[in-house]
Amino acid sequence: MAMTDPLGDMLTRIRNGQQAKKDSVLTPASKLRAHVLDVLQREGYIRGYSEEELSGQKGLRIELKYFEGQPAIQHLARVSKPGRRVYSGARELPRVRNGLGMTIVSTPRGVLSDAEAREQNVGGEVLAEVF
Repeated sequence: MAMTDPLGDMLTRIRNGQQAKKDSVLTPASKLRAHVLDVLQREGYIRGYSEEELSGQKGLRIELKYFEGQPAIQHLARVSKPGRRVYSGARELPRVRNGLGMTIVSTPRGVLSDAEAREQNVGGEVLAEVF
């Protein structure tokens, strides 16, 4: 059966892994997933990720991050879904927890955090929100 939302699947794997106190989780690889993980790593929500062989196909091993026994990611949710795409201009990008969290945005200049998108004055598809 084909997966309709690969990015949503990866975010769910991260949420489930942190709830189970795992050190790392595996997910199938794609360019979009790797770019989203780059943003999460730059912003300090995960320790990192690496490419691995996953039953004959490429996969990504995501190293989860904890602080004093609590997951670094308290909330991770998909905003734009296959059934309802959400787009936003540079000035209208949503603020998560009054700037304490971030949104991940797919722009013409690549996948960026909301702060980076505002700085470069570009909008795009709001992929996920994190805090």
